[in-house]
Amino acid sequence: MEIKVNDNVLVLTGKYKGKQGKVLATFPKNNTVVVEGVAIVHKHERARKANENSRIVTEEAPIDVSNVEIVCDKCGKATRVGHAFVEGKKVRVCKKCGAVLDKAYAKKAKKAAPAEEKEEAPKKRTRKRSKKEEADKEAPVE
Repeated sequence: MEIKVNDNVLVLTGKYKGKQGKVLATFPKNNTVVVEGVAIVHKHERARKANENSRIVTEEAPIDVSNVEIVCDKCGKATRVGHAFVEGKKVRVCKKCGAVLDKAYAKKAKKAAPAEEKEEAPKKRTRKRSKKEEADKEAPVE
């Protein structure tokens, strides 16, 4: 299951289609997630003691993970999840913009990216011998 707790997700189908919310809990065995403000149900609670009152409680019910899609923090679009390796760890990546979705590794990925750019464009080196050869060609021979 690609969705984790505290991810921001978009509901794709059902009564709450188009609504975004934070994942409060995941149930990988049942392949379901609980999203904040989505799939609200009413539960009736009986009074267990003499001084308590019976009441109706509203809470979020789990929905299937296939009905939600993760929202990228960087581009703000709902996207599928890809995978990449950052410092030897497999991390979740946005398929649309390539941003790291795992917040713990997002900072490390930003630090690693500039280092790669420096390696791709090394400084142009000139040999000392080639400078001497050019100077010898320009000087008149006696």
